[in-house]
Amino acid sequence: MGWADWMTLKLTLEQELDIERQVREVQNCENLEALQGLCAALTRQSHHHNQLLKQAVGRIAELDAKIACAD
Repeated sequence: MGWADWMTLKLTLEQELDIERQVREVQNCENLEALQGLCAALTRQSHHHNQLLKQAVGRIAELDAKIACAD
C-alpha cells in the first residue's frame, strides 16, 4: 500500500448506482430555473469541499512531518 492510498476514492456499487440515478435526474430536468439553482448550489458546495479538503490534507501533512521529525 502506497503512502497516499488512503486518498483513493472507493465507491460501492450502490453508491455508483445512486450517483448515476442522480445524474440522469439532472440530465432529464427541463426546468431551467431549477437547473440554474442546482448549479449555483453545487458550485458553492464544491468550493467549500475543496477548501476543507486542502485544509485537512495540509493538517495531516503537518502532523505527519512532526511524527517523522520525532523519530
